[in-house]
Amino acid sequence: MAVHQSTHRSSGFRLPSFRRDGAVSAPGSVEAGALTARACVFASARVLMGFVFLWAFLDKTFGFGYATASGKGWVDGGSPTEGFLGHVAVGPMESTFHSWAGAAWADWLFMLGLLGIGLALTAGVALRLAALAGTVMMALMWVAEWPPAKHLSDGSASMSTNPFADYHLVYAVVLIVLAAVSAGNVFGLGRWWARLPVVRDYAWLR
Repeated sequence: MAVHQSTHRSSGFRLPSFRRDGAVSAPGSVEAGALTARACVFASARVLMGFVFLWAFLDKTFGFGYATASGKGWVDGGSPTEGFLGHVAVGPMESTFHSWAGAAWADWLFMLGLLGIGLALTAGVALRLAALAGTVMMALMWVAEWPPAKHLSDGSASMSTNPFADYHLVYAVVLIVLAAVSAGNVFGLGRWWARLPVVRDYAWLR
């Protein structure tokens, strides 16, 4: 028995895509190099995330007076990790983080991580490496703040608003998603980066 599909069935609401030459393509069409609304959103999220990491690096380096007080920057002899890790007051790694606070290797590793992740996201290259490094960094910061605890080691309230989900986990998920969708291909150098011989040979560098 033949089955006839209705030609009037709705396929749902879809945003049109915009080609680089400014022409509008029909929803569902596939265009080489098309700038879809979804791709633009992912690219915008990538650049914003890149700025989050780059600003953290710059503020901790030069002490712009936001999270890092003026005159307390890395270039002024301050430690990017001493303040945060030295004040960890809860969680299973409390003593470990205290021992890491202010260590030269911890400062360099942390700052290079912020700079590398920020540059990779902003440029749209090496997003898989950025996602891996960023997820590790966010996981360590999550453990340092330890949202599951209602009270700190001294018995005072931790002020945690959620026992699991906080912005560190959100950032980690966003980094993974940006790498998964190749968000560097739009408004970034992702396509050029992917064509490099070494990147073609080792996909984990993409």
